[in-house]
Amino acid sequence: MSAASVPSSSVRTRAHRLVLWDIDHTLVDYTGLGSIWYAAALAGATGVQMHSRPHYGGHTELAISTEILTLHGIEADEATIQQLWRELIAAVDRDAATLAGKGRALDGAAAALAEFGAHDGIVQTLVTGNLPEISRHKLAAFGLDTHLDLEIGGYGSLSARRSDLVPHAVSAAADKHGMKFAPEAVVVIGDTPDDVRAALDHGAIAVAVATGGHPATELADAGAHTVLPDLTDLAAVRAAVLG
Repeated sequence: MSAASVPSSSVRTRAHRLVLWDIDHTLVDYTGLGSIWYAAALAGATGVQMHSRPHYGGHTELAISTEILTLHGIEADEATIQQLWRELIAAVDRDAATLAGKGRALDGAAAALAEFGAHDGIVQTLVTGNLPEISRHKLAAFGLDTHLDLEIGGYGSLSARRSDLVPHAVSAAADKHGMKFAPEAVVVIGDTPDDVRAALDHGAIAVAVATGGHPATELADAGAHTVLPDLTDLAAVRAAVLG
């Protein structure tokens, strides 16, 4: 078969892509659990009962933990944050066996992950505000971890700025998989303007899904290259990622 007659889909699979997924309200929905887990973690780490909650969407665990401690008059030093995270992970560990009944996988998530997992040259991982341990639990509850390389993700323990997580994931993916990912070959998929800005800050493609608390117009105004209502239209998801 001549090069000119190779199907376009085959050509695309040879182009390296790095797909960086958000978790909450992009792949799964565990509405309400974050506050429950943080309340248990704060009490366990400091003995203080939670009375104020920050905004979680789009923020990293480091930013959220710092804000929660500050709101409760507790110094957000490294030792206290680490103790809070140990208690937070323990709270999620206790719920791990029942997570599937406490949340849901969003429609189309499994199919989209499987679609790109079948393409040579495409690496999928996470850019998420969650801690690594919590990320695994949230995804594994619905079998959504199968096509993701969780070792190279950009996690919320790394920085209070979500934009810092993207270059970390890109560098880790390049080192592990021996691929060079140009900025335009990196695709960030998420449900908040913070996800969009994190992509744009590094010249990556921003694909937004209006499955969280932000309407499509807000995501478009933030600069998303593509805004999808959800992940159910696999052809639309494929086009947004592969071009």
